Amino acid sequence: MGLVKKLVAELVGTAWLVLGGCGAAVFAAGYPELGIGFLGVSLAFGLTVLTGAYALGSISGAHFNPAVTLGLVAGGRFGAKLAIPYIIAQVLGGLLGAWIIFEIASGREGFDVTKGFASNGFGERSPGGYNMHAVFLAEAVLTFFFVLIILHVTKESIYNAVAPIPIGLTLALIHLISIPISNTSVNPARSTSQAWFEGPAAMDQLWLFWAAPIVGAIVAGLLVRFFCDRCCNKSGCGCA
Repeated sequence: MGLVKKLVAELVGTAWLVLGGCGAAVFAAGYPELGIGFLGVSLAFGLTVLTGAYALGSISGAHFNPAVTLGLVAGGRFGAKLAIPYIIAQVLGGLLGAWIIFEIASGREGFDVTKGFASNGFGERSPGGYNMHAVFLAEAVLTFFFVLIILHVTKESIYNAVAPIPIGLTLALIHLISIPISNTSVNPARSTSQAWFEGPAAMDQLWLFWAAPIVGAIVAGLLVRFFCDRCCNKSGCGCA
């Protein structure tokens, strides 16, 4: 598969993730009487990854997330020279998804993007008032487990027909845990897209939502590589 096709797939997939997940948060989470709440938003993020992976996974591997890409590099499962192009495509895709949300939301009288656009934050910008340390720890640890699971459920090949299901369920679970903590990132492209439109307050805290997921993802990748190095000479290791 050509690189351009892979990058377009990553762009489209990340746009879908942002549109589906953040769109659910912006349009439907708090809708009077019928709002989907934390549970609905969590499910929306899980479903976007699951469906996006089924649609585009055979083309690009369905990373849709800079932290996932770097975790795969750290785990020896993805070429380092492709990481930057993938990350650029993911960020552009996230911005496209956020732009679509912004344009739709702007069609409602009284919409104010600074009053809530599903952006991430800590301190007074955390839904539950969690401080920077708590948010960094949550984002790093949850991304660690997300990437660890991705690396293991895809270990037999770059893409298979079963992997999107546990990956989507894992992302939904992560959101159930951490929406009150940070509004859940575990994805720097998703964080960048919303912060870009919400403005300076969100952009000032964006660094954390790059740093913490990347730290967690790289540690997960290195751990999986350690596991595989330890068992690579044994039959049934499954580290391919």
